[in-house]
Amino acid sequence: MNLADITTVKSILSQPQKIVIVPHKNPDGDAMGACLGLCGFLKGMGQTAHVVSPNDYPKFLKWMPGNDEVVNFEWQPQEAYALLDEATVIFTLDFNDLSRIGSMEAALKGRDAEFIMIDHHQQPSDYAKVAYSDVTMSSTCEMIYNFIEFLGQTNSITADIATNLYTGIMTDTGSFKYRSTSSNTHRIVANLIDKGADNMEIHRQVFDTNSPSRLHLLGVALSNMVILPEYRTAYITLTQEELDQYDFKKGDTEGFVNYGLTLEDIIFALIFIENKEEGIIKISLRSVGDFSVNQFAREHFDGGGHDNAAGGKSDLSMQETIDRFNEILKNYKSELNP
Repeated sequence: MNLADITTVKSILSQPQKIVIVPHKNPDGDAMGACLGLCGFLKGMGQTAHVVSPNDYPKFLKWMPGNDEVVNFEWQPQEAYALLDEATVIFTLDFNDLSRIGSMEAALKGRDAEFIMIDHHQQPSDYAKVAYSDVTMSSTCEMIYNFIEFLGQTNSITADIATNLYTGIMTDTGSFKYRSTSSNTHRIVANLIDKGADNMEIHRQVFDTNSPSRLHLLGVALSNMVILPEYRTAYITLTQEELDQYDFKKGDTEGFVNYGLTLEDIIFALIFIENKEEGIIKISLRSVGDFSVNQFAREHFDGGGHDNAAGGKSDLSMQETIDRFNEILKNYKSELNP
C-alpha cells in the first residue's frame, strides 16, 4: 500500500463504521483466514464488522476462530442483505473482480459503501476506493498482516487473529513450499506463532481430519490419473457419479490436483471435476517453474489465478473437455519441454 492509501484507510477507520468483509465464492483457507483475521482485528478496534461468505466452504475450515458468526449469503440471504444495506465499508478479500462472488455480485454492485480490496491475484478490476494489490505476495493473509502493520497495530494481533492468518498463509503456500513463500513470509509466520498461533494444531485441523469417504475418493482420483510424459503433464478426472458414490462434501477434493506434481519430471497438473448441478466441468491447474497456468486457464478455460495455480471451467461434457484439452496441449509441447 502506498502512503496515500494508508492515510485514506486510517481516516476511514478513525470513525465508527459498519463493515462487511467478503471472500470469493467457494472460499479456501486463505480467503476465510483473511476474512476472519481482519474481522477480529477490526472488532478489536471497536468497529462493527461481519463476514458474509457468498456460499459454503469446507468443514476443515469451520474450526477457525470466529467461524460461528459467518453469514452465508446463499443460506441466509435476508441476514446478509440486512448487513449489506447498513454497510458503510465493504472489504473484498482474496479476489479482485466482483464476478468472483457468484450470485452475490448483484448484491454488491452499486453500493454506496467505501470498497477496500486486498488481493494477490493478477489483473485486478477497478471497483475499489482503496486497492492493495500485490501479485508477489504468498497469500492474502500475509497481506492482511502487512495491512495491520501499515496501520501500526501489530500489537493488537491476538492469538485468534494469529491463528486465522497462519492458517491462510499455510494453506495458500502449500505448507510453505510454493515459490511465493519469501523470507518475509517466514518472518511473519514466526511472529504469528509468537502471538499464539499453534502451528501443529492448525496443521492437524486442516490436514488430519479426513473422513474415510474422502480417502476412498482420493484413491479413485489417483487411479484415474493420466500421465502424458511427452508433455510433462498429468491430469485427474472425477465424474459426478464417482463423487456421489463416495458421499462428496465441499472441500473433499482440495489438494488432489497437487499429486500430479509429485511425479518425477511432471511440471503441469490438472484435475477435471464434473458438477452436474452447475452443468460444468470445474478445472484446477497447477505448475512448477515458468509455465503459467494463469495464462493457460485465461486463454482456454474461462479462468485465471496465479502463474503456478489457477482455476477454470468447461461447459462441455467430461469427454469433450478432455478431448479439447488434449488438442490444446499439442500447442504447448515446446513450452513444456524447454
